[in-house]
Amino acid sequence: MGFNSAICSILLFFFIALNSIYQSSAIETEASQTALLFVNTSEASAKEIPENLFGIFFEEINHAGAGGLWAELVSNRGFEAGGPNTPSNIDPWSIIGDDSSLIVSTERSSCFPRNKIVLRMEVLCDNEGTSICPAGGVGIYNPGFWGMTLATTNFKASHVSNWTKMEVLLQAQGTDAKSRLQLTTTRKGVIWFDQVSLMPTDTYKEHGFRSDLFEMLKDLKPGFIRFPGGCFVEGEWLRNAFRWKETVGPWEERPGHFGDVWQYWTDDGLGHFEFLQLAEDLGAAPVWVFNNGISHNDQVDTSNVLPFVQEILDGIEFARGDPQSKWGFLRAAMGHREPFDLKYVAVGNEDCGKKNYVGNYLKFYSAIKKAYPDIKIISNCDGSSKPLDHPADLYDYHIYTGANNMFSSASKFDQVSRNDPKAFVSEYAVNGNDAGKGSLLAALAEAGFVIGLERNCDAVEMASYAPLFVNTNDRNWNPDAIVFDSAQAYGTPSYWMQHFFRESNGATLLSSTLQANSSSSLIASAIVWQNSDNKKYLRIKVVNFGSDNVTLQIFIDGLELNSVPSFGLTKTELTSSNLMDENSFQMPKKVMPVKSSMEDAGGKVDIVLSPHSFTSFDLLMKSSSIRMVGSDNADSYFM
Repeated sequence: MGFNSAICSILLFFFIALNSIYQSSAIETEASQTALLFVNTSEASAKEIPENLFGIFFEEINHAGAGGLWAELVSNRGFEAGGPNTPSNIDPWSIIGDDSSLIVSTERSSCFPRNKIVLRMEVLCDNEGTSICPAGGVGIYNPGFWGMTLATTNFKASHVSNWTKMEVLLQAQGTDAKSRLQLTTTRKGVIWFDQVSLMPTDTYKEHGFRSDLFEMLKDLKPGFIRFPGGCFVEGEWLRNAFRWKETVGPWEERPGHFGDVWQYWTDDGLGHFEFLQLAEDLGAAPVWVFNNGISHNDQVDTSNVLPFVQEILDGIEFARGDPQSKWGFLRAAMGHREPFDLKYVAVGNEDCGKKNYVGNYLKFYSAIKKAYPDIKIISNCDGSSKPLDHPADLYDYHIYTGANNMFSSASKFDQVSRNDPKAFVSEYAVNGNDAGKGSLLAALAEAGFVIGLERNCDAVEMASYAPLFVNTNDRNWNPDAIVFDSAQAYGTPSYWMQHFFRESNGATLLSSTLQANSSSSLIASAIVWQNSDNKKYLRIKVVNFGSDNVTLQIFIDGLELNSVPSFGLTKTELTSSNLMDENSFQMPKKVMPVKSSMEDAGGKVDIVLSPHSFTSFDLLMKSSSIRMVGSDNADSYFM
């Protein structure tokens, strides 16, 4: 480029910038800071974002599955929750009637070998004679998981002399969140009950997933789903760890187990098969976390771990094996002849540093790689600070901390190696006083951290928030992404924060540089993403973690904007009047993204970032989005 053309370019740039400063003077009383964001659209500096970068992590905690995503309405449907040593505990089942009208007890006489306990109900009254049953009859009832969202209906059972499966379609006459299932009679005699299930007919694709909660997951467009835990996988003791073979086959034959970490019983209707089906229904890659012979309090010596290894090889065969194989045959019998696309497994959860972890891990690694060389294996050991001393495809990284530290951790992966293994940030969240039950403050800090992960997508392969769900009646952990009860659900600000990254998977990360008076309170990223109609968009995301308005000036080198002079810019903002604002059943949308158009007839747009806000800007790009002028420079466009 010659001298004169260089001067023209500089003058043009300077004039537009001055014009914008002049226009923004009218709001100087509101905006005390200015920031410049320079975006480079050249292919040389761009990075391809992994297809599975942002996903979700499901753990059976807070009754996330039992009484949540898994739509079964009956709690303790097989009367097994008391365990084999205390079978008389049928909680939460209760008795309708008194000792003069019926006797309720439990027996070990089920026709199912893996869950032997049944409920025996001896009815002493009748609808005639000297002992008349009370109006409505006597029997038992189940309140479900803090209520069932249905209403009264009736059905009649016929007389049988042996164990018989009885099914009936109940037509609810209305909706009542405090409904319950009652089994009553006015006929004298003895009735045995086992495996009493009440499943809604409107589950997603009839796969058993509660529709409203499933759709909230689907709306996140997750690239993967990590399951089934978490500490739930480990157990306080190995006897209570999640064992996949106990969770497959007909639901009535599954024994269930007591999750001793989070202290509640699960019937395991949501089992290994259902988790794989959930991943497929979401269009997400399954990431199976399995127990490696280690719990919180006991562990198997490496010399004795091979039965655990074989169990996991069988579990992979269940997911991927030919229908003629032993475990692939069972999968096919359960209704899924084609293999599931299982390509990620994690050896344990938070077990690094325990005595037998590395020894056990190496046994699993060797066996899995020999049988399934394409499967990526995830180590519990953090490889971000120093190289691992064992082979792995990915390493796990968890972070739960306060808001300021979370926001500052956006740079955590700036200097780590770009060679394998890559990071799997499988659990991140702000917790403690900054989080409450799900605050705006927590969501903003997390947004800054996740932008940092996105900017380091060549070192980080996957990331997910935790925990995902909480039934408001069983808060073992705060905060959570989605809050629900038997009738309703809402997303916390942290749930809505994740919506800003829905288009990031498989997108292109552009190089961007932020210059600001107080850069420590701002972080930004720029991506190019493509929608289902093959239209390309430039998306810029910015977190203003500070307490001042910020006027943002964006310079995009080489980009021909779609509708100059009105840019066709769409703005989406997550903010609220108070940093500790939360959503609730009463105000489920108090803190959620608000979308608006920023077109301006004059072709110039003032972008002001609100204090304590997360904002994204989307521009539709033309197919010929990059054009160069001059011999060695590109046009610069100002917004």
